[in-house]
Amino acid sequence: MSYLKLQQVSLGYGNSKTAVERLDLEVAQGELISLLGPSGCGKTTTMRAIAGLIELRGGSIALDGRDIGHLPPNKRNIGLVFQSYALFPHLNVFDNVAFGLRLRKVPAPQLRQRVEKVIAAVGLAGFESRLPAQMSGGQQQRVALARAIVIEPKLLLLDEPLSNLDAKLRVQMRAELRRIQRELGITMLYVTHDQEEALAMSDRIVVMNGGRIEQMDTPERLFNAPRTRFVANFMGFENLFDYREGHLHGNRGQLPLAALPAGTACVAWRPQQVLVGEGPYTGRVLSRGFLGDSVEYLLQTPIGEVKGMAPAAGAEAREGQDVPFSLPAGEALLLPA
Repeated sequence: MSYLKLQQVSLGYGNSKTAVERLDLEVAQGELISLLGPSGCGKTTTMRAIAGLIELRGGSIALDGRDIGHLPPNKRNIGLVFQSYALFPHLNVFDNVAFGLRLRKVPAPQLRQRVEKVIAAVGLAGFESRLPAQMSGGQQQRVALARAIVIEPKLLLLDEPLSNLDAKLRVQMRAELRRIQRELGITMLYVTHDQEEALAMSDRIVVMNGGRIEQMDTPERLFNAPRTRFVANFMGFENLFDYREGHLHGNRGQLPLAALPAGTACVAWRPQQVLVGEGPYTGRVLSRGFLGDSVEYLLQTPIGEVKGMAPAAGAEAREGQDVPFSLPAGEALLLPA
C-alpha cells in the first residue's frame, strides 16, 4: 500500500500556465525518493503542494491513507528543510530544535528528552547552547534537519538542502542524511538538480521535465538504462545522435556506424566512453580540459559536437588540431523511436 499517493495532480501559480500536469506518484513508507530535474521542471512546485504551500488545481494527495490535499500546512504533520535553513539567529541549538514542540505544547520533560535524542542523532550532542552564527554551514544544516524531525513527522520534505555547502561537505552530509533517514525510518522526499546526489542517496529517483515525470526508477536502472532522450542526456549521455540506415545523423552531416538492432532511432554515449586519440573518425579540437588523470575534449565533427576523453599521459592535442576518435557501438545506449 502506498504511504504517499499523488493522483492526477495539476499545479500552477496564479493565472499562469500549468506548472505540473496530471502527475501520479506513489511512495512507500520508509522510502527516500528524489525528485530530480533542471530548474523549472516542477519538482519544487510538487514538493510545495505536498506541504500545503500551493493549492491544487486538480487531483488529490493522500498521506498514510488520509486525504491531505486541502488541509492547511500545520495540519499535515510534514517536516520541511529548505535551501536556506531559516534558523532563528537569537535562539541556541536546543531552542531552535525545540521550537516546533513548544508550539505543540509538549510537556517539558518529554520535550527535553525528544530534543536531546534528535540532537544526538544528527551528531550535535554538546552543541546545545551554541547560536547559529557560531556554527559552520554543515552544522546549521544539521540543526535544521533536527528541527524538522523532532516533531516526528509522517513525511520529511527537503528542497535542495545541501546546495549552500562546499563540495566536500555536501558529500559528507548526504551520507549523514541517508544514515539518519535509515536509522529513524523516515519517509523522505528529496528535491535536487544534482544527479550524483540523487544517485548516491535515493531508493528511487523521479526525473521530471516540463511538469511531467519522464522516468521513475532505481538509481542503477536510471543510470544504466534511461528510457528517453531527455533522461539519457540528463544522466550524462551527452553525445546523443539520431540513427538511420547505418549512419549517425547530426546537425552538420552523418557518420557511418555498424548496423544496430531494428527500431534503434537514437544512439548515445557518455564522454568517458568516447576515446580521443584513436579510432575511425576525425574531429577538430574546440576545447580541452585537464581533469587530473584524464583530459576532456570537445570536438567539432561532421555530426556536430562530440565530447570525449583521453588519458592525461600523452594527450597532447590542442585547440584547432584534428584528432581521431572512436564511438564504440558496443558501449552505446540504444533508444527506440
